[in-house]
Amino acid sequence: MTKLKIANLNGKPEIFHSIQGEGKNLGQPSVFIRTSLCNLHCIWCDTDYTWNWEKTRFAHVKDSDPLYEKYKMDEMIISLTLEEIYNEVAKSGCKNIVLTGGEPMMQLQELSALMKFFNTKATDYFFEIETNGTLLPDATFDALIDQYNVSPKLANSNNPKKLREKPEAYQYFSKNEKAVFKFVISSENDLTEVLEICKNYNIPKQKVYLMPEGTNPEALQKKQQWLIEICKKYQFNYTDRLHVHIYGDKRGV
Repeated sequence: MTKLKIANLNGKPEIFHSIQGEGKNLGQPSVFIRTSLCNLHCIWCDTDYTWNWEKTRFAHVKDSDPLYEKYKMDEMIISLTLEEIYNEVAKSGCKNIVLTGGEPMMQLQELSALMKFFNTKATDYFFEIETNGTLLPDATFDALIDQYNVSPKLANSNNPKKLREKPEAYQYFSKNEKAVFKFVISSENDLTEVLEICKNYNIPKQKVYLMPEGTNPEALQKKQQWLIEICKKYQFNYTDRLHVHIYGDKRGV
C-alpha cells in the first residue's frame, strides 16, 4: 500500500486549505500537502521540522535560542495512505493542490501515485510542486504535474554549492514549459548569484520571480522597495510572501 510521509502538525497531518502566498499563482486558493524530509538544510528554513533531526550537525538561525531543539524524526512524520490524503483534501472542495515540503520530490513515485489517485476522483485537479530543483522528475511524474515552482538555493542558504546546484536538473527545468523559478533574496549581494545562474542555464527572465527572505511582515517590508527596483531593472517578476503578511509566521495556514 502506497503511503506518503507527511509533516506532523500537533498530531495531525499538515494538510491545509489556504491561499498560495508565493510565485506565479500568488493569491490563489489552494490546498497544501506538506511532505516531510529534505535533501538540503537551509540555515533560515521555516520548515526545519521536516529535516533538522536530533544528532545531526546542520546549522540553523534558531540555534542561538536556548529553547530551540532539534526534532525527533519519528515524532514529526505521519504516514498516510493515498485515500487518507484525498479524504482530507476533499473536505475543502478546492482543486488547486500544492505539493510542498521539505523536498517533496524525494517521494517522487508516491506523489505520482497520489496524483493518479486524485485524477480518478475528478479530472480538473491542478497540481503544482515546490522544489529546490536538485532532483529530476521521471516521465510519469512530469506527465501528471501541472507546474514546477523551482526555488534554487543560493549561498545565503548555507548549503555547499555542490549540494544545492545540480546542472542537469537546472537545465531540465529551464527548458521545461511547466517550470518557473523563485529565488529567495536576503540582500542585494544575492543578485550577482541569481544573474549568474540565469545566464549559465539560460533561464528566461519571464520565468524568474524574486522574493524577499523573511518570516515576519516587518522583515519583508524592509526589503520590498529595493527588491522591486531590481525586478524593474532586470525585468524579473516580484513575488511577496502573502501568507506571512496575512497570518504571520504560523504553520497550517
